[in-house]
Amino acid sequence: MKIFHIPCLDDNYAYLIIDETTKEAAVVDPVEPDKILQALNHHGVNLKLVLTTHHHWDHAGGNEKMKELVPGIQVCGGSVDNVKGCTHKLDNGDKLTLGSHVNILALHTPCHTKGHISYYVTGKAEENPAVFTGDTLFIAGCGKFAEGTAEQMYQSLCQTLASLPKPTQVYCGHEYTVKNLQFALTVEPDNVKTQQKLIWAQKQRQSGLPTIPSTIEEELETNPFMRADLPDLQARLGCDSPIEALGKTRQLKDNWRG
Repeated sequence: MKIFHIPCLDDNYAYLIIDETTKEAAVVDPVEPDKILQALNHHGVNLKLVLTTHHHWDHAGGNEKMKELVPGIQVCGGSVDNVKGCTHKLDNGDKLTLGSHVNILALHTPCHTKGHISYYVTGKAEENPAVFTGDTLFIAGCGKFAEGTAEQMYQSLCQTLASLPKPTQVYCGHEYTVKNLQFALTVEPDNVKTQQKLIWAQKQRQSGLPTIPSTIEEELETNPFMRADLPDLQARLGCDSPIEALGKTRQLKDNWRG
């Protein structure tokens, strides 16, 4: 499978997933449909699926227009998330196929919204899997607890997503990486991997390049929200449990001005 970034709005990404054998494609969070259509024509592919991570406008706002542009398109979204234009409601563990070799697993990752879905995508055996995490998991960060609790985010990040294979490529909904890494160093100032990744991310952005994807392995090394299980991090935050540490980290991030 091939995956392509489609920059949208100010700092959003939509993603095009292509099964190379059949030239069938899926698109994640197509908020700017005209850009999606250009990408489809450029790559010469047929769009079969819209994969919506959650109901917020900057992710689901293009769904109705996509249905006009591609009649009969299947628009997927979480069953309890009230996704605009949704034709196919998904629950945790539901499976979809794309073309000959691409399999898509819906993972319920609530907190940012109640019905947020992350999409775990596998291709041929030799290809690394990918996960499209919307606004649940960012590179070195996580989404605001708009509709949920620290306990839900802990389950979504530190159990559901952290259990994916370490080489899994992480594609998130926004280009927030530099700010997230800067904040991460206020939580773990001695984390060498975070220091190194910040330098790399700054160079990427200065060159006009994305900092995405990351990997699950890199997130476990550098993302303070996914490291809430670590006793050292809990102690630094004055917390007695992973959930408390994750909640405290989010509170600090909400008040951090960088």
